Formats: sequence, C-alpha cells, structure tokens
Amino acid sequence: MFNPVTFADAAVGERTVHLRLIETTDLHLHLLPFDYFTDQPVTGLGLLAAAELIEEARSEAASALLFDNGDFLQGTAMGDYLAHERGLRAGDEHPVMTAMNALRYDAITLGNHEFNYGLDFLTAALAGAACPVVSANLMTKRGAAPRTDRTLVKPYVLLDRVLTDAAGLRHPIRIGVIGFAPPQVVDWDRQHLENRLQARDIVETARAWVPEMREAGADLVVALAHTGIGAAQHSDGMENAAVPLARVAGIDALLTGHNHMVFPSPVFTGHGGVDVQTGTIAGKPAVMGGFWGSHIGLIDMLLVRDGGRWQVLGTHTQTRAVAAGARQGEARGPAPDRKAARARLQGKARLAHLSAAIAPMHEDTRAAIRRPVGETAIPLHSYFAHLGETAALALVAEAQRQHVAARLRDPGLAALPILSSVAPFKCGGLGGSGNFTDVPAEPIALRHIADLYSFPNSIAALRVTGAEAVEWLERSASAFNRLRPDSQDTLLRDPRVPGYNFEVIDGLSVEYDLSQPARYTPDGRLAQADARRVARVGFRGAPLDPAQEFILCTNSFRACGAGQFPATVPERLVLQDGTITRDVIRAHVERIGTVRPSTSRSIAFTPLPGVHALFETGPGAERYLGQIARFHPEPRGLSRAGFLRLRLDWSAP
Repeated sequence: MFNPVTFADAAVGERTVHLRLIETTDLHLHLLPFDYFTDQPVTGLGLLAAAELIEEARSEAASALLFDNGDFLQGTAMGDYLAHERGLRAGDEHPVMTAMNALRYDAITLGNHEFNYGLDFLTAALAGAACPVVSANLMTKRGAAPRTDRTLVKPYVLLDRVLTDAAGLRHPIRIGVIGFAPPQVVDWDRQHLENRLQARDIVETARAWVPEMREAGADLVVALAHTGIGAAQHSDGMENAAVPLARVAGIDALLTGHNHMVFPSPVFTGHGGVDVQTGTIAGKPAVMGGFWGSHIGLIDMLLVRDGGRWQVLGTHTQTRAVAAGARQGEARGPAPDRKAARARLQGKARLAHLSAAIAPMHEDTRAAIRRPVGETAIPLHSYFAHLGETAALALVAEAQRQHVAARLRDPGLAALPILSSVAPFKCGGLGGSGNFTDVPAEPIALRHIADLYSFPNSIAALRVTGAEAVEWLERSASAFNRLRPDSQDTLLRDPRVPGYNFEVIDGLSVEYDLSQPARYTPDGRLAQADARRVARVGFRGAPLDPAQEFILCTNSFRACGAGQFPATVPERLVLQDGTITRDVIRAHVERIGTVRPSTSRSIAFTPLPGVHALFETGPGAERYLGQIARFHPEPRGLSRAGFLRLRLDWSAP
C-alpha cells in the first residue's frame, strides 16, 4: 500500500494529501471471466473479476479516480454478436457501458479497436456512457491547428474534486484528463472511417492542448494515452508514443496501454527514457495495466497545496493482477482494514447486481455461438503454424479465395491467379499458453469459426506482383529468430512478433533459410537491404516469376497498412466490400458441409545440420506431435508461462 512517509519528510506533515489513479486498459469486452471460444469459464481476467481489486484499491485511498484507457468495445464473441447480429436497439445500453457506469468510472478514452464496428455503432455505444469520453487527436474536421479541430469527442475534461488531507481537512482540486489514440486508426479501419475521421500526431496534439488545460485551471493533468511504450525519440505519427508524450510539459501522470503489457515490469529494463524501479517514463509516473482485465494499474500521488498551487511531492506506481499469485513487477497491498472490508462487501453486492444485469446478453451470446454450421473431418489447430502445419489456415484461405473470385467483375482482374494470405491470430504470444486455435474433428459451431478467425476484419484484395509477394513473405520471416550454424537451443520465434504478423500465402510454396538475418524488423521496418531469408518460392510447381501479377486476398486491417507489409497502399486495393471475414468462413463451411482442408505443407526450411531450436507452443500440442515428426521433437516440459517447450532438430526440417 502507498505510504506517504516514504514521499515527504515530517515537515510536510498533515498538509499532504494522497490521490490514487486507477487504470483499466485493453479490456476488449472481457467483462466476465469467460472464454467464448471454448465456451467455458476462465480465471484471471475480466472486468468483473478486476472490479474486486478496483474496490479494494479505492478503499485504501482517501481520494481515488478510475479511468479506462481504451480498446474496451471489441474482442469477444459478445462484441461481434452485438455489432453484427443483434445490434443496439433504441434505448439499449451497451453492456460495457453498463459495467463502467456501475463501477463509477471518472473518464474513459478511445483505443483503435473502438472503430472496428464503424463510427455509427461506436456513437450508439458511447451514448450510454455516464462519464466523460475524451480523445484529443481524432477529429471529424481538421483545423489549421489542433485547438481548431472539430474533435470526435471532447479533447479533454476538467474534473473538479475535493481531496482530504491527513488532518481531515478538505481541499478543492481541478484535474484535467486528456485522451489520445494511435493515429494509425484511420488507416486500420479505413473502410469505416474514410472521409469521416482524421487523426493527428499524439505529441503534436498534446503540446497544443495541455497549455489550454492549464489556462483553464487544471491543477493536475492526467493523460489517458492509448499508446504503447516505444521509441524514446519522437517521430511524426508514431504509434507507440508514450516516452515522447511523457516529455510534454504540463503532463503530470501517464496511463498507457495498446501494447498489452505490464508496466512497471522488468521487460522494460534498459528501455530509453523508462525507469522500471521508480515506475516512471521521462520522470513522470506511468502505468500499463495488462489486457483483458488481467490487471489494474495504480499511480499513487502525494500532493501538497502550497501558495495556492498544488505540487507533486512523490509518486508510486504498481499493478495488481487478477490471477492468484502476483507476477514480476506487481505488488499487492496488506490485508484490508475494516473500512476496506466493508468496501469490498459493498463492492461484491454491486458486482452481483451487475453480473445479473449482463447475464441475459451473455446467455444470448452463448446460444448464438453454439449454432452448428458444418463439420470438419480433421482437427484444426494453430499449435504448429510457424512450422508449416497450416490446415486451419488453409480453410480460411480457401474461403477468402472463393469469396474474392466471385466478386471480381473486371475481366482483367478476374483472369489473374488468386493467392490468399492468412495469419494464425491465436498463436500464443502475450495471449498466453491457452491462446491457440484448437477445433476438434466434430461438428463446427459458430464459436469454432470465431476461434479460427478472432478479429472482426473484413475481406480485402490487392493487386500485387510476384516480387511483392516475396517481400510479403520476407516481412513474415521476421517472426523467427536467427539460427546460426551449430547453434543450440535458440528460441525459434521472436516474441516481439505477434501471430497476426506471420502471414502464410496459400498458393505459394516457400523455403526459409533461418541462418540468414531478418530483412525486416519486428515492427516492419527494413533492417538489412541485402538480407534474404526467402530461399525459394514456387507457384504451381515452377519458380515464381517476379513480374507475374496476382490478386492477393487479405483483410481490411492488413490492406490498410497494418504491420507494414508491402503493396498495402490504396491504389493497389481491388476489392473491399465490407463483408466480415468470419461471415465468409461461415458461409463457406455451410456451403460445403464437411471441411477437408489441404494438409500439404507450403512452408519448408533450409536444413541446418547440427542445429537445434526451441519451440514454444500450447500444452494441447502434445496430442499432435506426430505431425512434426520430421523435426524429431523432444518435449522439454512447460515454461514458466505454461507453454510446452519442444526441442527441434533442424537437420532435415
């Protein structure tokens, strides 16, 4: 628990006040501790599970404010069911707003995924918010400067609160709260936002608005920054701008997100501008509270009013995990006192009421996702997608291909060969050891379709050359670490590259030489112009012609530039009809009845005699080790994070 004595000497004494800022971030509509893909309860996540920590944290401080840092609207089957099937009817309150209103949030900001269902749906959802919604760098009409923009929602809000000092005296304070989102949102959801929304650079916007907040009487400025902890130096339009944002004069505290990580934690040790020990970025207190309701973030501030002005004497940052057993970088307070115990009881009663309010929508969602649409003759999983076992991806690729082929009206386009690019969205990573697609050989329900394709992207298609397809594959190859000759037990996957940035192009055969350095960085920038990991690419049994043109099926997110893949520019877009990819897969399965996707491997690796690599996958992969017998997999137990660790022989992969 926060202890004022550690932040001020005895001379300050009773004039000090303790203010606590509480953050949730990247909830992705995980309200209940429930996994709709497996149709089972889970532990360690969900806003209602985190709510007990929120109430406990409130009880420990005389004054506390609760904020959400964005990406709350999309991410579970409930969100998709509401947006694409049931809809928000007149008088409806979106369940995430029901939850936030019950928990008495003080303000929230918008993340990039708020726009996945379109601007109209977002507007309807936000209508139910009982607290202010702020975002300064997203506008419906751009002005000559940020302060003349017509912003989508309020750029900031001033919260007038009363703080109680150690002697019980009350002091008024005006707290300014400003919000920011990655400017890339207008590209990532271009199909929804083109000509309707624009974005500015985060730091440029902050430099314009924060002085106005101070002029309007803000004693303290809190930034709700849906942006990650990235490069230390500012560059225009950067996605992960937390470090340069923290350097903006006038900002006192920073609530971050978007990265789906925890700060403070050792993973950021040595990161420019970041101090893990003090929980600060550029000297400002900052926090990042995980994702899916796995954590709450806390910033405690010791304040004193001196000469009519508030001063920050000291700060302390921590996160608290919903799951039993705090992880590194987290702290938990001591056993609560009577006041805290009463607060928790009251909180539990409120949560029980809230759970009952959400229950009908929860059950409607479960009924919807259980509807059968077909069956599969073989199991479909993503445990070995990076090793070339891509039957699950082949199903998605074929559904995309058929949809696009039926809609290419231009004879010149219809005559081109169609390739289909798909990524294993659920493939471990920050989502944990259970974050894998695993559809058994049995009837396929809608929840299995969502398991195969977990994002609400829509279908898109690009016109590309063979040379650009090779660059696409080179970008995908950054998902691997380099395997040097005679190296032993190098981790195969680069943990900085999420599964959704490992693209497999169905229709091409590729051989990767992982002894070579990566051509692209994990975030898609050119690393070494002369580096090549793609050793061979074939098309229909012959070497790929770099000049040949293709139609490349992909998704709206990728086609609009996400991940920095080549040829993802508007002039290459030949189809974007707004059809949700999950609906395309469902229609495909309903049409064919029984799924028999290709099990042929389109990915091979150059043999490296004497080399062994470590591959981490889900524990469920043990059932399918025969599929990767060519690697002579040796199970090495579970990692600390619960992944099955396999030692692979790279002599003849």
